[in-house]
Amino acid sequence: MKKFFSILVIASAMVAFVSCKEDEATPDGPTITAPAITNAQVNSSADITFNVTVPGGFKSYEVSATGGTATKKSEPSAGAASGEIVVTYAADATPGAGAVTIAVTDSNNKTETETAAINKTELPVPDVIVVSGLVEANQTWTADNIYELAGRVIVSEGVTLTIEPGTVVKGREGQGINASALMIARGGKLNAVGTAQDPIIMTSVLDDIMPGEAQGSTLTENDKGKWGGLVVLGKAPISYSGATEAQIEGVPADEALGLYGGDVADDNSGTIQFVSIRHGGTEISGGSEINGLTLGGVGSGTVISDIEIFANVDDGVEFFGGSVNVSNILISYQGDDGVDIDQAYAGTVDGFMVIHSGDTDKGLEIDGPEGTDNADGKFTLKNGTITGNGNIANPADFKSKAQGTVENVIFKGYDAGQKIKIAASYDVGCASTANAYKNLVDGNLVFTNLNFTGYTVDVYASSGTCDTATDDTTAAGLVVSGDTATGAPAISTWSWTVSAAKSLID
Repeated sequence: MKKFFSILVIASAMVAFVSCKEDEATPDGPTITAPAITNAQVNSSADITFNVTVPGGFKSYEVSATGGTATKKSEPSAGAASGEIVVTYAADATPGAGAVTIAVTDSNNKTETETAAINKTELPVPDVIVVSGLVEANQTWTADNIYELAGRVIVSEGVTLTIEPGTVVKGREGQGINASALMIARGGKLNAVGTAQDPIIMTSVLDDIMPGEAQGSTLTENDKGKWGGLVVLGKAPISYSGATEAQIEGVPADEALGLYGGDVADDNSGTIQFVSIRHGGTEISGGSEINGLTLGGVGSGTVISDIEIFANVDDGVEFFGGSVNVSNILISYQGDDGVDIDQAYAGTVDGFMVIHSGDTDKGLEIDGPEGTDNADGKFTLKNGTITGNGNIANPADFKSKAQGTVENVIFKGYDAGQKIKIAASYDVGCASTANAYKNLVDGNLVFTNLNFTGYTVDVYASSGTCDTATDDTTAAGLVVSGDTATGAPAISTWSWTVSAAKSLID
């Protein structure tokens, strides 16, 4: 009996061993990658390309479609481990969404499916021009094409990129070194001059918007971080600790063209007008995302007006020093701060609106100089409205030696009791040292004609602890006061934006 049992155990083990070996020898099933979105004009055809990896060897595939019909065009050879499947999609006469689904079977009869989204449009489908790497000669991007950013696209020194009114630029998905962004290096220029009727739109490849449309149908205000953003670098002064130039935030440290700053206050990086930047802010590294619009050391010779930043993960716009003036900027549904100022920015923002939604941070986050060089720069923020939409974050934080002027600004829509915060620091004798509160007392941080009814001013200790902070809060409240302001320009100023098209601005 014992001998029979031993034989049975050995036989079972051999079966299990053979079974395991067979399992190990069977490759994984197919993997399929579909394009993000394919545009197809109604009553016309478009080819859809799927990339497939088939460890078990390609055997066959089947295809189906909605909103039209699909036919097979090409496929990998039998037994191939990878390749492309191309399907021809014939759109029907109804604009809107369609789809193509393929089911791929390998030689082991393992099957996987994937679906490609189709956007059927009445408009002719433009060519898609893929752009990557350095732009080393003058270029013009035209409204009859869509320009697709494949990774970081950098306009080099001495080169001008011109973008015509109505042009659509779309960034591919990807993070870190694969993040898509349009960057203007020091000495380069961007002339992106749209109009209210034909704005320039920078968005994600996941957005099915076409030239001539105000908005697509696939993304909403909740879709953030789908690509990078617009980065403009110049040679104007910055105040950076121990240096007169620095590597821009949101760009990998090893990017040689990521430096900004210098001594040319009137440096000219081009003209940017009527541009809508949407769904950006993808992560570069370790929680570092790209702002919707990043301005590093941009000089006063640059013209920037009528800008929309919509649904960005990080800040709407961030100034790193420089002296550029910006007017009529709308920031809505951002994930972090609305307007962020650093490194002694010395320009004027005239006419701005920030609209919070969901889990965002402050309407304004304002810092001052970080180093002794170029430390005199003072910002001006005027004619603005900041709407909290019930946001629990504080409307504004003036910190780290903030210096400049805030004039005719309305704060509204935050939870009751939220605070306009002003940073203070104290020495061992509880005397106020260099910080935003001391600048307020000394007249270097000025508030004129504000309306923040329902909220309070709060002086907080960013370094040192002293009982005088309560008294300082009282003193600050007497300086930062007011209940009348007209705020931002008329809503119609931004009637051309996607925020207006989606009825998200009032």
